[in-house]
Amino acid sequence: MDMAELPRGDLLETSMERPAWAPQGIDISVPSVSRIYDFYLGGSHNFEVDRAAARRAMEFMPGLPKIMQANRAFMRRAVNYAVAEGITQFLDIGSGIPTFGNVHEVARKASPEARVLYVDHDPVAVAHSRAVLDGDTQADVVAADLRSPREILDSPEAKLLDLERPVALLLVAVLHFLTDEDEPWQAVAELRDALAPGSLLVVTHASFEGIPLPAEQAGGTVGVYRDIRNPLVMRSREEVGRFFDGYTMVEPGLVSMPDWRPDGPVDQEDPYAFSGFAGVGRKA
Repeated sequence: MDMAELPRGDLLETSMERPAWAPQGIDISVPSVSRIYDFYLGGSHNFEVDRAAARRAMEFMPGLPKIMQANRAFMRRAVNYAVAEGITQFLDIGSGIPTFGNVHEVARKASPEARVLYVDHDPVAVAHSRAVLDGDTQADVVAADLRSPREILDSPEAKLLDLERPVALLLVAVLHFLTDEDEPWQAVAELRDALAPGSLLVVTHASFEGIPLPAEQAGGTVGVYRDIRNPLVMRSREEVGRFFDGYTMVEPGLVSMPDWRPDGPVDQEDPYAFSGFAGVGRKA
Protein backbone atom coordinates (compact mmCIF):
# COMPACT_ATOMS: atom_id res chain seq x y z
CA MET A 1 0.00 0.00 0.00
CA ASP A 2 1.39 3.38 -0.99
CA MET A 3 0.62 6.50 1.03
CA ALA A 4 -1.17 7.81 -2.05
CA GLU A 5 -3.77 5.08 -1.52
CA LEU A 6 -4.63 6.22 1.99
CA PRO A 7 -7.86 8.27 2.32
CA ARG A 8 -6.04 11.55 2.62
CA GLY A 9 -9.26 13.52 2.88
CA ASP A 10 -9.87 11.75 6.20
CA LEU A 11 -6.25 11.91 7.30
CA LEU A 12 -5.28 15.51 6.81
CA GLU A 13 -5.88 17.83 9.72
CA THR A 14 -6.15 21.48 8.84
CA SER A 15 -4.16 24.17 10.57
CA MET A 16 -7.35 25.18 12.41
CA GLU A 17 -7.52 21.64 13.81
CA ARG A 18 -3.87 21.56 14.84
CA PRO A 19 -3.83 20.82 18.59
CA ALA A 20 -2.18 23.38 20.86
CA TRP A 21 0.42 20.79 21.90
CA ALA A 22 1.55 20.15 18.30
CA PRO A 23 4.76 22.06 17.51
CA GLN A 24 4.52 24.50 14.62
CA GLY A 25 6.48 23.48 11.57
CA ILE A 26 5.83 19.74 11.68
CA ASP A 27 3.91 18.10 8.86
CA ILE A 28 0.84 16.60 10.51
CA SER A 29 -0.08 14.77 7.29
CA VAL A 30 2.87 12.35 7.75
CA PRO A 31 2.53 9.45 10.22
CA SER A 32 5.07 9.07 13.02
CA VAL A 33 6.02 5.79 14.70
CA SER A 34 6.13 7.43 18.14
CA ARG A 35 2.62 8.84 17.72
CA ILE A 36 1.36 5.49 16.38
CA TYR A 37 2.85 3.87 19.48
CA ASP A 38 1.09 6.48 21.62
CA PHE A 39 -2.19 5.53 19.94
CA TYR A 40 -1.66 1.81 20.63
CA LEU A 41 -1.13 2.64 24.32
CA GLY A 42 -4.35 4.67 24.47
CA GLY A 43 -2.62 8.06 24.48
CA SER A 44 -4.01 11.30 23.08
CA HIS A 45 -0.93 12.78 21.40
CA ASN A 46 -1.52 11.48 17.90
CA PHE A 47 -3.14 12.73 14.71
CA GLU A 48 -5.73 11.10 12.48
CA VAL A 49 -2.98 10.20 10.00
CA ASP A 50 -1.27 8.21 12.79
CA ARG A 51 -4.50 6.53 13.83
CA ALA A 52 -5.29 5.58 10.24
CA ALA A 53 -1.87 3.97 9.79
CA ALA A 54 -2.25 2.13 13.11
CA ARG A 55 -5.67 0.80 12.16
CA ARG A 56 -4.31 -0.34 8.80
CA ALA A 57 -1.47 -2.21 10.55
CA MET A 58 -3.97 -3.80 12.94
CA GLU A 59 -5.92 -5.21 10.01
CA PHE A 60 -2.99 -7.59 9.53
CA MET A 61 -1.97 -7.94 13.18
CA PRO A 62 -4.90 -7.12 15.50
CA GLY A 63 -2.84 -7.81 18.63
CA LEU A 64 -0.51 -4.82 18.17
CA PRO A 65 -1.85 -2.90 21.20
CA LYS A 66 -1.30 -5.98 23.37
CA ILE A 67 2.30 -6.21 22.13
CA MET A 68 2.87 -2.56 23.05
CA GLN A 69 1.33 -3.03 26.49
CA ALA A 70 3.62 -6.02 27.11
CA ASN A 71 6.52 -3.89 25.95
CA ARG A 72 5.72 -1.14 28.48
CA ALA A 73 5.22 -3.67 31.28
CA PHE A 74 8.65 -5.17 30.56
CA MET A 75 10.21 -1.70 30.55
CA ARG A 76 8.81 -0.97 33.99
CA ARG A 77 10.13 -4.26 35.39
CA ALA A 78 13.56 -3.62 33.83
CA VAL A 79 13.72 -0.12 35.34
CA ASN A 80 12.83 -1.50 38.76
CA TYR A 81 15.48 -4.19 38.32
CA ALA A 82 18.08 -1.55 37.48
CA VAL A 83 17.26 0.47 40.60
CA ALA A 84 17.40 -2.70 42.73
CA GLU A 85 20.89 -3.23 41.29
CA GLY A 86 21.93 0.24 42.45
CA ILE A 87 21.59 2.04 39.10
CA THR A 88 19.82 5.38 39.27
CA GLN A 89 20.79 6.85 35.87
CA PHE A 90 18.77 6.10 32.75
CA LEU A 91 19.40 6.91 29.09
CA ASP A 92 16.18 6.18 27.19
CA ILE A 93 16.76 6.41 23.42
CA GLY A 94 13.71 6.31 21.17
CA SER A 95 11.70 7.29 24.23
CA GLY A 96 8.63 8.45 22.31
CA ILE A 97 5.81 10.44 23.88
CA PRO A 98 5.68 10.24 27.69
CA THR A 99 2.59 8.39 28.84
CA PHE A 100 1.53 7.23 32.29
CA GLY A 101 4.16 4.99 33.85
CA ASN A 102 7.11 6.40 31.89
CA VAL A 103 10.72 5.83 32.89
CA HIS A 104 11.22 8.76 35.26
CA GLU A 105 7.98 8.04 37.09
CA VAL A 106 8.84 4.37 37.58
CA ALA A 107 12.46 5.09 38.53
CA ARG A 108 11.57 7.90 40.97
CA LYS A 109 9.06 5.69 42.73
CA ALA A 110 11.89 3.24 43.41
CA SER A 111 14.60 5.84 43.96
CA PRO A 112 13.89 9.57 44.42
CA GLU A 113 17.37 10.51 43.17
CA ALA A 114 16.94 8.79 39.80
CA ARG A 115 18.01 10.81 36.75
CA VAL A 116 16.60 10.22 33.28
CA LEU A 117 17.67 11.54 29.89
CA TYR A 118 15.12 10.94 27.15
CA VAL A 119 16.18 10.95 23.49
CA ASP A 120 13.94 11.04 20.42
CA HIS A 121 14.01 12.52 16.94
CA ASP A 122 10.24 13.06 16.65
CA PRO A 123 9.57 16.77 17.30
CA VAL A 124 6.17 15.99 18.86
CA ALA A 125 7.76 13.52 21.28
CA VAL A 126 10.50 16.03 22.18
CA ALA A 127 8.10 18.95 22.60
CA HIS A 128 5.71 16.99 24.78
CA SER A 129 8.57 15.58 26.85
CA ARG A 130 9.83 19.12 27.48
CA ALA A 131 6.37 20.17 28.61
CA VAL A 132 6.07 17.18 30.96
CA LEU A 133 9.57 17.70 32.37
CA ASP A 134 9.40 21.49 32.71
CA GLY A 135 11.10 22.45 35.97
CA ASP A 136 12.36 18.92 36.61
CA THR A 137 16.07 19.15 37.40
CA GLN A 138 16.57 15.37 37.37
CA ALA A 139 15.21 14.65 33.89
CA ASP A 140 15.71 16.15 30.46
CA VAL A 141 15.15 15.42 26.78
CA VAL A 142 17.40 15.80 23.76
CA ALA A 143 16.37 15.86 20.10
CA ALA A 144 18.75 13.34 18.54
CA ASP A 145 18.88 10.07 16.64
CA LEU A 146 20.15 6.64 17.69
CA ARG A 147 22.00 6.47 14.37
CA SER A 148 24.31 9.23 15.65
CA PRO A 149 25.48 8.20 19.13
CA ARG A 150 28.01 11.05 19.42
CA GLU A 151 25.22 13.55 18.83
CA ILE A 152 23.56 12.14 21.95
CA LEU A 153 26.66 11.74 24.10
CA ASP A 154 28.06 15.19 23.23
CA SER A 155 24.79 17.06 23.73
CA PRO A 156 24.60 19.63 26.55
CA GLU A 157 21.70 17.66 28.02
CA ALA A 158 23.91 14.57 28.43
CA LYS A 159 25.69 16.33 31.28
CA LEU A 160 22.69 15.30 33.38
CA LEU A 161 24.27 11.84 33.53
CA ASP A 162 27.62 10.89 35.02
CA LEU A 163 29.02 8.43 32.51
CA GLU A 164 31.74 7.49 34.97
CA ARG A 165 29.04 5.65 36.93
CA PRO A 166 26.74 2.85 35.70
CA VAL A 167 23.84 3.83 33.46
CA ALA A 168 20.85 1.82 32.28
CA LEU A 169 20.65 2.26 28.51
CA LEU A 170 17.10 1.67 27.30
CA LEU A 171 16.59 0.75 23.64
CA VAL A 172 12.97 -0.27 23.93
CA ALA A 173 11.01 -0.81 20.71
CA VAL A 174 13.43 1.31 18.68
CA LEU A 175 16.11 -0.93 17.14
CA HIS A 176 13.62 -2.56 14.79
CA PHE A 177 13.18 0.81 13.09
CA LEU A 178 16.84 0.81 12.04
CA THR A 179 17.71 -1.11 8.89
CA ASP A 180 20.94 -3.09 8.58
CA GLU A 181 22.22 -0.26 6.37
CA ASP A 182 21.87 2.06 9.37
CA GLU A 183 24.50 -0.09 11.11
CA PRO A 184 22.50 -0.47 14.36
CA TRP A 185 24.97 -2.94 15.91
CA GLN A 186 27.76 -0.39 15.48
CA ALA A 187 25.64 2.35 17.08
CA VAL A 188 24.84 0.14 20.08
CA ALA A 189 28.53 -0.82 20.42
CA GLU A 190 29.55 2.86 20.36
CA LEU A 191 27.09 3.60 23.16
CA ARG A 192 28.32 0.55 25.09
CA ASP A 193 31.91 1.75 24.91
CA ALA A 194 30.89 5.10 26.39
CA LEU A 195 29.25 3.52 29.44
CA ALA A 196 30.90 2.58 32.73
CA PRO A 197 31.33 -1.05 33.79
CA GLY A 198 28.23 -2.32 35.54
CA SER A 199 25.93 -0.46 33.12
CA LEU A 200 22.86 -2.25 31.81
CA LEU A 201 21.47 -2.57 28.27
CA VAL A 202 17.68 -2.99 28.09
CA VAL A 203 16.28 -4.06 24.71
CA THR A 204 13.01 -5.11 23.16
CA HIS A 205 12.82 -6.00 19.48
CA ALA A 206 10.14 -7.09 17.03
CA SER A 207 10.45 -10.49 15.37
CA PHE A 208 8.35 -12.89 13.35
CA GLU A 209 9.24 -15.43 16.04
CA GLY A 210 6.44 -15.75 18.57
CA ILE A 211 3.78 -13.97 16.52
CA PRO A 212 0.65 -16.18 16.41
CA LEU A 213 0.18 -15.54 12.69
CA PRO A 214 1.68 -16.80 9.43
CA ALA A 215 4.70 -14.69 8.51
CA GLU A 216 2.94 -13.67 5.28
CA GLN A 217 0.06 -12.07 7.22
CA ALA A 218 2.34 -10.43 9.77
CA GLY A 219 4.32 -9.13 6.81
CA GLY A 220 1.32 -6.96 5.95
CA THR A 221 2.01 -4.89 9.07
CA VAL A 222 5.66 -4.60 8.04
CA GLY A 223 4.41 -3.30 4.70
CA VAL A 224 2.32 -0.59 6.34
CA TYR A 225 5.36 0.74 8.20
CA ARG A 226 7.43 0.57 5.02
CA ASP A 227 4.80 2.60 3.19
CA ILE A 228 4.92 5.35 5.81
CA ARG A 229 8.69 5.43 5.32
CA ASN A 230 9.50 3.92 8.71
CA PRO A 231 10.70 0.42 7.84
CA LEU A 232 9.97 -2.19 10.52
CA VAL A 233 12.79 -4.74 10.53
CA MET A 234 11.85 -8.12 12.00
CA ARG A 235 15.03 -9.78 13.24
CA SER A 236 15.77 -13.30 14.42
CA ARG A 237 16.69 -14.20 17.99
CA GLU A 238 20.31 -14.57 16.92
CA GLU A 239 20.35 -11.13 15.28
CA VAL A 240 18.79 -9.49 18.34
CA GLY A 241 21.28 -11.28 20.55
CA ARG A 242 24.14 -9.57 18.70
CA PHE A 243 23.14 -6.24 20.27
CA PHE A 244 24.33 -7.69 23.59
CA ASP A 245 27.92 -8.24 22.42
CA GLY A 246 30.15 -7.05 25.26
CA TYR A 247 27.42 -7.64 27.84
CA THR A 248 26.63 -10.59 30.09
CA MET A 249 22.97 -11.50 29.80
CA VAL A 250 20.91 -11.19 32.97
CA GLU A 251 18.76 -14.24 33.71
CA PRO A 252 16.51 -15.44 32.13
CA GLY A 253 18.33 -14.17 29.02
CA LEU A 254 16.69 -13.16 25.76
CA VAL A 255 13.05 -14.20 26.04
CA SER A 256 9.53 -13.03 25.21
CA MET A 257 8.52 -9.86 27.07
CA PRO A 258 6.10 -11.43 29.61
CA ASP A 259 8.68 -14.13 30.44
CA TRP A 260 11.35 -11.66 31.60
CA ARG A 261 11.19 -11.67 35.41
CA PRO A 262 7.38 -11.47 35.67
CA ASP A 263 5.86 -9.99 38.81
CA GLY A 264 3.52 -12.96 39.14
CA PRO A 265 2.02 -15.83 37.15
CA VAL A 266 2.37 -15.19 33.42
CA ASP A 267 -0.98 -14.69 31.69
CA GLN A 268 -1.07 -17.03 28.69
CA GLU A 269 -4.44 -15.76 27.46
CA ASP A 270 -3.23 -13.41 24.73
CA PRO A 271 -0.50 -14.96 22.55
CA TYR A 272 0.35 -11.62 20.94
CA ALA A 273 2.09 -10.52 24.14
CA PHE A 274 4.72 -13.18 23.48
CA SER A 275 5.79 -11.72 20.12
CA GLY A 276 9.39 -10.63 19.73
CA PHE A 277 12.19 -10.54 22.29
CA ALA A 278 13.27 -8.74 25.44
CA GLY A 279 16.47 -8.89 27.43
CA VAL A 280 18.84 -7.12 29.78
CA GLY A 281 22.63 -7.30 29.70
CA ARG A 282 25.32 -6.09 32.10
CA LYS A 283 28.60 -4.58 30.94
CA ALA A 284 31.60 -6.19 32.60
